Amino acid sequence: MNRQTFPQQIADLDGLTLARRLIGASLLVRGCGGVIIETEAYGPDDPASHSFRGPTRRNAAMFGPAGHAYVYRSYGIHLCLNVVARPGEAVLIRALMPSSGVQQMQARRNSAMLCNGPGRLTQALGIRAEDDGRAFGDDDFKIALAAERHDLLVGPRIGISKAQDLPWRFGLAGTTGLSRPFPR
Repeated sequence: MNRQTFPQQIADLDGLTLARRLIGASLLVRGCGGVIIETEAYGPDDPASHSFRGPTRRNAAMFGPAGHAYVYRSYGIHLCLNVVARPGEAVLIRALMPSSGVQQMQARRNSAMLCNGPGRLTQALGIRAEDDGRAFGDDDFKIALAAERHDLLVGPRIGISKAQDLPWRFGLAGTTGLSRPFPR
């Protein structure tokens, strides 16, 4: 049995490896959560990454410890949840298969579409700006990696204007609830 905490388990992983490993992991935030089914990787040499131009007050969590949250506001509207890998590398959580606290998530979203997209997911989970920099590891804010590896879908990232062709988006094969279909 692995007694390491989540942050310790991923301490040496790069963003691409972490993006793959998070597929099938369980995410729980203040009693709400489920299985991560879609991720996107971002790295320091990636022009689409917030870390591309170096550390700032906004992206400081991306340069912090692995296994911590990087939360930012997208388009001034939606919060997005990322998991920090190595410094300057993070993984955007794009979709989740809800299983815990579903009624609370439905009340927050007031929609049948709960967690299929980064903005919907953070709203359903009740992610707050104050979660930026927080470690995934305590009982009400945690990630548990899956014991087995899952079959993955791989494709280009979406919703970005730079480095669109990189195949750094991953999804759980055979599942529904992804933010957008993967190309065949």
